[in-house]
Order: sequence, then C-alpha cells, then structure tokens
Amino acid sequence: MSSLTGRPASPASTRTDHGRPPTLPGWSAVVPSTAEVPGLTALLRRHELAARGRAAATERDVETSVAGERSDLREHLVLRDEAGVPRAWATVHDRAAARVVISVVVDPDLERAVADPIAADLFAWAATAASDLARGRGVVETQMDSGSFEQDERQQAWLEAAGYALTRTWFQMSRPVTAEDPAPAAAVEPGTGLAVRSVRRGEDGMPEQTDLRTVHDVLEEAFTDHFNYHPETFDQFVTRLREDPGHRWDHWWIAEITDDEGDTGPRPAGALVGSVALGDGTGSEGSYVEYLGVLRSARGRGAAKALLATVIADAAERGRDRVGLEVDADSPTGAVDLYRSTGFVTSYVTQSWHRDLPVTP
Repeated sequence: MSSLTGRPASPASTRTDHGRPPTLPGWSAVVPSTAEVPGLTALLRRHELAARGRAAATERDVETSVAGERSDLREHLVLRDEAGVPRAWATVHDRAAARVVISVVVDPDLERAVADPIAADLFAWAATAASDLARGRGVVETQMDSGSFEQDERQQAWLEAAGYALTRTWFQMSRPVTAEDPAPAAAVEPGTGLAVRSVRRGEDGMPEQTDLRTVHDVLEEAFTDHFNYHPETFDQFVTRLREDPGHRWDHWWIAEITDDEGDTGPRPAGALVGSVALGDGTGSEGSYVEYLGVLRSARGRGAAKALLATVIADAAERGRDRVGLEVDADSPTGAVDLYRSTGFVTSYVTQSWHRDLPVTP
C-alpha cells in the first residue's frame, strides 16, 4: 500500500490536496463534506460498538467536527471503498499551541491484513498534518494527543507502532439521577461559607461577559497543576464549548466564597461547565460535566462538592436520568474519591496516548 503522507488538505472549502489514495482497487481518499456525515456516523458507531460494546456517536457530533463553526481548526481525510462507503477516517485538530488531537478510526469489519496498513498510513498522514499546523504556529515541537478505549487492543497496537506512548488513564463515570435528589436550592450545605449561582444573563438571554471570563479564569488557574495542561485563550475556550451540540449557557455555574467578602463582595472559588448529554438519540437526555475546577486558594472548603451537587440537582429538576463526567484516574486533587462518594461509578475506561513530534523547517 502506498503512503498517504502527502501535504494535508488546506482548511475550509478551498481544500484540494487530499493526499495520495491507497493502492486498493477502486478506493479513494477524500476530504469529507456534509454529504459524508451519515456514512461517517455509521463508521464511528461500528468502531464504538466493537471497541467498548456500545455506540453513542450521533450525526450532530460528526457534522460539528466536519462542518461546525470551528471546523477550520480540523484537517480530515476519509478513505472510501469501491462502493463509496467510508471505511477509515483521520482527523487532526489544532487544539492549542504545541498540541494537536489525532483521531484515526478504521472500520472494525476490515481484516487486519487490510486495516493495519491503512491505520499506519493515516497515522503517518496525521503526523505530516500536525507538523504543518505546528509550523504555522511557530513552534519547534508539537504534542500529538490521541486515545483508545481500554479494551481496544487493535487501536493500541496501531498507536504504539506509530510512535505513541500510553500516558494516562481516564474513568468515564456516571451517576443515576432520580426525583428524590435534592432541589438546587439545597445543593450547598449550610455553614460552608459558599454559594453557587448560574452565570448571569442579560435581557437578550446571552451570558454576561464578566461571568464568562470568571469561569475561564478560574478553570485556567485550577487546571495548571493537572496532567497535560495547555493554556487556552478566552475566545478559544468559549468558541470551542459553544460549538458542542450539547452546549447550553444555563449549564454554567460559579461557586463563590461568601463568609469573607470584604469590600468587593463574594469572590470566586470554583466553576463548573455542564452540557446536555444527548446520547445516541434513542434514550432520555442526561447532563454532562465538561469542566469542574476549584482555585487552589479555595480548596478544602467543599466548593467542588457544592458544584457537583448543583449539577445533579439541576439534572433532577429537568427530569434527566443521569450525570456523566470524565476524571483522571490519577487526579492529584482526589477527585475520583469525591465522585465515588457522591454515587458515581465507572462506565468504561479510556486511555491517552502521546507522541512528541519535532517540527521540520
């Protein structure tokens, strides 16, 4: 099979260089359009079902990646078979300075003799695309960040062969929500000196910029001591979260310290950004914790617990059946213990795989 490592296609609708197709009779390599969304969704769902036993991808998720508001930050390459069916899909996401997120999905129905070289070519193509993106950012080295389900030995073998190393394990946790869960007003325990509120919104229904910047600033500081932290500007942060199909402004909360306000009033202690967990469209909605962070100066006061109780109570009030989140299995803040004590259990486990790529001039 020939290489797919030609220069990656350029952003947006002007993309013309799709790399060289593999030497499989009738196959082609293309940059996907919205017309490709149903086929890519089916491919991704087959991958999820084979790798973890459950499919959750939706067409809205795939369309956001291919043609969403910030799709210009992603490079795509899709391999179609002789019938025009997408059988493999690589994505390179310019996530932050010196960091790109790599996704390579190969149809689990393909025999390994066919799938292995396809995966190798797509990871090589992704490295070229990552190098080009990093060069444009003016960095001399970039981190390629990819992942795998814990049980997906096929994907892990491809990552290792492409020069990636296993760096972290993540628990994907969920907690059932029932009508017996407390109302949002009772989510914060008395005597903690804390209050939790939603971000304020103007008459037009849009959130106040001051509150959004508070959430961003709190999370940026809270995560500086966490694994694989990369700084993100306010505009990048808000735009990226807003493009998620499950995004809702009324799922953003701020925890404040109220017992030593001083002359400036309550001061921020933590923040939580949630979203709607749409699932695969066949069941009821849930809530999802995208980010939960507490300032180091406020840790130990119960802010994380109060924010978590708030999103659970909010989900119950909305009639949802669950709250989900992802947590670093080796979190330095003891987050895993907090979540378990609050009723969360691990649904499945994922892995982070990284490769540091020197950028050629």
